[in-house]
Amino acid sequence: MDDLPPANATAPRRQSPLPSIRLPAPGAPSSSFAVYRARFRAAFIGADPRVCAAFWLFGLINNVLYVIILSAALDLVGPALPKAIVLLADVVPSFLTKLVAPYFVHLISYRTRILIMVALSFTGMQLVAWADSLPWRLFGVVLASVSSGLGELSFLSMTHFYGTFAVPFWSSGTGGAGLIGAGLYVFATTWIGFSVGGSLMVFGFLPAIMLIAFFGILPLAPLRGGSGYEPLRDGDGVIDPDLEDDGAASGLLASSGRAAGGHTFPAVNLSYAAGEKTFAGQVDVVWRGFRANLRKSQHLFLPYMLPLLLVYIAEYTINLGVAPTLLFPLASMPFKNYRDAYPMYNTIYQTGVFISRSSTPFVRFHKLYPPALLQVANLVLLVLHSQYNFLPSIWIVFVVVFWEGLLGGLVYVNTFAEITDNTPEDEREFSLGATTVSDSGGICVAGFISLWLEMYLCQWQVDRGRDYCRQT
Repeated sequence: MDDLPPANATAPRRQSPLPSIRLPAPGAPSSSFAVYRARFRAAFIGADPRVCAAFWLFGLINNVLYVIILSAALDLVGPALPKAIVLLADVVPSFLTKLVAPYFVHLISYRTRILIMVALSFTGMQLVAWADSLPWRLFGVVLASVSSGLGELSFLSMTHFYGTFAVPFWSSGTGGAGLIGAGLYVFATTWIGFSVGGSLMVFGFLPAIMLIAFFGILPLAPLRGGSGYEPLRDGDGVIDPDLEDDGAASGLLASSGRAAGGHTFPAVNLSYAAGEKTFAGQVDVVWRGFRANLRKSQHLFLPYMLPLLLVYIAEYTINLGVAPTLLFPLASMPFKNYRDAYPMYNTIYQTGVFISRSSTPFVRFHKLYPPALLQVANLVLLVLHSQYNFLPSIWIVFVVVFWEGLLGGLVYVNTFAEITDNTPEDEREFSLGATTVSDSGGICVAGFISLWLEMYLCQWQVDRGRDYCRQT
């Protein structure tokens, strides 16, 4: 399958600045430990340790509360209500934030956004931990979800200022959040014996690590005051090219100030070049800026947004609607209870996600549709197995679930790496943030599908004498 055209078809494809590395095959003469170590180090030549550490922590903390909340879903809603209620409260606000925020969030500096995110997530987790009623707990989940959505689009936009290693380390951190978040909740509530409320209260302090990473670890000079957008200065006559057809006067929508590399980014200057500063004029300029960004997002849909959307719909439909029904007779599974199978599937899946989201320094995939379609094939395979029970062992299902995690992480990290490589510099920051709507949109669609699919598959099995799903 040929590569789809990049967001701007007229721009030549840039060679990825990430170093190309080929590890020797095991058993080959060149496969000594020293050679592996040297080539591993070569993959990170030019990486700033402070930038890498900061973005890994951003990815970890931004996603870890999402995972913890989903791990606590049964404890939050009880056995009588579907866990998908918590999922939708955890995903829909994030999706809506990613859908609308890219068109105005540039008016808020990154420093301010960090403070907003930490405040929202801390307040949300305290509500989840201590509220007596389910509606208030779900409101806390909503606040944490808004924080996560704002964080993902902001941090991915911020990677534009910090070179080619920011995206892979952010993605690796988000992959690690799945393993660490699920492990932290089990460790606190099962192994140590903390109460659910006490554990969630303590986890609510984790976003403080974002403050340390941003203000204490990350070099802030490239942000030029915390935002990639600045007003037009006198003498700058750069007009956003997307507005030229609208007859925008010089200076209505102009380049923002320069980051450390001298790049420019489209931003709105809320005044007319001729000096007119009426409210109606300001609204008109903002509206023109919104229309320009909307046109840019349309160019992102086919090459980047659609494959990311497909892979998330498929994998989260597997995780939420199909995996709870992938059960075998208890004697043939390595568990004491049927309910232990689902956490194992999740752990195996998250392991695959972490590995593939950490892979871009070593291997790159430029074609996004093949792995997305393979993920759809995984969904079809596992739905058919849930109905007709043709896979002979749960260990084969483990392999498929691990493969599912690899494909999901692969599409995620390579989508944003491709945007970084192929999108023109003046559109890259916006494009990185706008594309994040696809993953949350896919999870939302999968959540609604799974509300029906899990019950359908379980009833199918019960009607044919396999009632394992009712014994969880």
